[in-house]
Parts: sequence; C-alpha cells; structure tokens
Amino acid sequence: MSVSTAVDPPPDDATLDERLSTPTGADVAALAALAGDILVLGAGGKMGPSLARLARRASEAAGIDRRVIAVSRFGTPGVTDALERAGVETIPSDLLDSARLAALPDASNIIMMAGQKFGTDADPAATWALNALLPGLVVRRFATARIVVFSTGNVYPLTDAQGPGCGEDHPVGPVGEYAHSALARERIVTYVTGRHRTPCVIMRLNYAVELRYGVLRDLADHLVRREPIDLTMGSVNLIWQRDANAIALRLLAHSAVPPLVVNVTGSETLSVRSLTKALAARLGVEPVFAGSEAPTALLSNASRAHELFGGPTVEVETLIAWTADWVRRGGASLDRPTHFEEREGRF
Repeated sequence: MSVSTAVDPPPDDATLDERLSTPTGADVAALAALAGDILVLGAGGKMGPSLARLARRASEAAGIDRRVIAVSRFGTPGVTDALERAGVETIPSDLLDSARLAALPDASNIIMMAGQKFGTDADPAATWALNALLPGLVVRRFATARIVVFSTGNVYPLTDAQGPGCGEDHPVGPVGEYAHSALARERIVTYVTGRHRTPCVIMRLNYAVELRYGVLRDLADHLVRREPIDLTMGSVNLIWQRDANAIALRLLAHSAVPPLVVNVTGSETLSVRSLTKALAARLGVEPVFAGSEAPTALLSNASRAHELFGGPTVEVETLIAWTADWVRRGGASLDRPTHFEEREGRF
C-alpha cells in the first residue's frame, strides 16, 4: 500500500464513504487474481458496509464480473439501500437461524465479520453464541470456500506499554468474558477448518478508525465535552478503516490449513496523552487528564501484515487532522465508543 495523497479532510459523509471504499492499485490487482464471488457475513456493522463497497469497486476496476453479497440483520436504517446502489447485493438474515444460514448462496470467498463485543456484560450467552458457536457453523456451511475470520487483539494479554506489542506467536492471555469468547472463536475455527481442510485466515484487529467512530473520535468527543481522559491505558494502536478492510480482502489469497494468524493494526505504538494533546491543539481546547499511564497496555505487533501488504495509506497525523476538523464542524457520529481504556475486559 502507498501513502494516500488525499490530505484534505473529508467535508461530508459522502466523501468520507468514498474514501473508505476507494481501492488502491494493489487492491485491484488482488481482486483481479481472486476467483469467485465474495460473501460478507455480518456486513451491517461499523466496517462491513465499506468493506463490501471496497470489494465491489476493486472488482469492477479489475474488470471481474462477480457477486459481492452482504449478509446481516441490518439494524441501521438506509444501509441496504446504500449498498444496493453501490452494486452490492444484500440479504437480511439472522445467521444463527440454521435454515437461513443453509439457504445463503454458495461463494468461493467468505469474510466472516459477525460477532459481539459491546453488551457482553448484559448478555454473555449471546456473545458466546455469536463469537464461538456461529463461526463454527459458518465454516461448516462454507467448508469448500476460502475464509477470513475477524478476531481481535483482545486475545493477547496486556504487555509493555512502551514495547512493540504482541506478535502472532505471543502466548494468548485474554482478559474478560469477551476476550475469552474471541479466543474460543479462534479455537473452534481452527478445529473445524482442520476437519474440513478449509483454508482460512484469522485476522486479529485493533483498532480500526474512521471519523465517525474509533479511538481518535472517542478522545475528540471527550475533549469537546470537557471530560477528563483516563490515561491508565496509556498506549494504543490505530489503523485507518479502509486499510484494515483492504487487508481483510487481500488476506483471502493467503488462506491456509491450519489458519494463518495475522495481526492487523498500524505500524506505531501511540501515546494516548500525545494523541489527546494533538487533537486538543487542533480543537482549541485544554485537555483534562485523569490518572497516569500504567506500565502495560493492549498492543499488537502487525509487522507480518506490513511485510505482506506494506504500510498504512493514511498516516496518524493525517487522521488526527481529519478527526479534529470533522468534530469541530459537527460531523456525524456512530455513537459507539470503543472503550479502549477498559483494562478488566468488561464490555
């Protein structure tokens, strides 16, 4: 991936959505070399719509006639209409309904995004069903496909806040029920793909950002509301959502048995204090901090992904500038805080 030349802040939602779904030349080449249709499961969430549109646009640019199909309960109004206008087929469905799962069209390429993080404390059984039971059912249903399964860096323990983060070979150490259910997803996927010889990638993501949600948006919202920012989780990783989606699509070609595990995040360990000060300067407010940095943080080392696909297309400094501009102008929010500062695994 090459660094983006689009440095001006997106002025509106349409421009933002355009940037989130614009393929690079490498994305187009990857989709040109990929055979078969693409089925995106759990496509109605924060990342799914832009991933589906990115897949559609890259396929069209490559001259490939394929179906890109988005499947979700689609609880957010307008998502299906927007996807259909972009050339993405939509299928409203509850994937835990066995008859509906069986009735989905076959596809050679599956992006499995469905899962639950927030609401775990209120309904842990649903979290385990979506994060552990459902992925096994999906792999069994699409046993002859290539599958990329979204997972999370939360499967790792907290590590040195000044270090490079946990690589894929680092021992797992989930904290809290959500993280344990995510590890269960990985174990079940590994078992079922091994039984069926299904090529797969497990993609451990943290934290994708765009201007309507993510760690930078969380910090900016705290600043404009004059709320103190907890520094205990003093370091984070970030990646532009477009880049994370592009990696997910390009990982289809790297599916393997047993599954290839790939961390997906940015190339830097970032200080929450420094990010906050940079945003505050652009927003014209004085930050208020609470607590002090703990010696450990939730961090991932994504050097494997960067070796495969290159570095970010949008640098952190640009994301800070875009986020501050967006919030200052009253840009839309998904109103879904990341709770990145959570250290006890309660969501």
